[in-house]
Amino acid sequence: MSLQAHISELSAKHKALETKIQQEMNAPGYNDLTIAELKRRKLKLKDEINRLEATLAGKSRH
Repeated sequence: MSLQAHISELSAKHKALETKIQQEMNAPGYNDLTIAELKRRKLKLKDEINRLEATLAGKSRH
């Protein structure tokens, strides 16, 4: 899998988590711990995407 394809896959997962967070927050009696865990996973994905994009940018400069 190419680096760009991996970034795209992670971005799709990030977007899916955002949708899931919104659904959970709109549900009656949502669980704060569940929301916090989903947000942690989303942030971890974003960090990984940023790291990979920086790697990709570094490779394109050479």
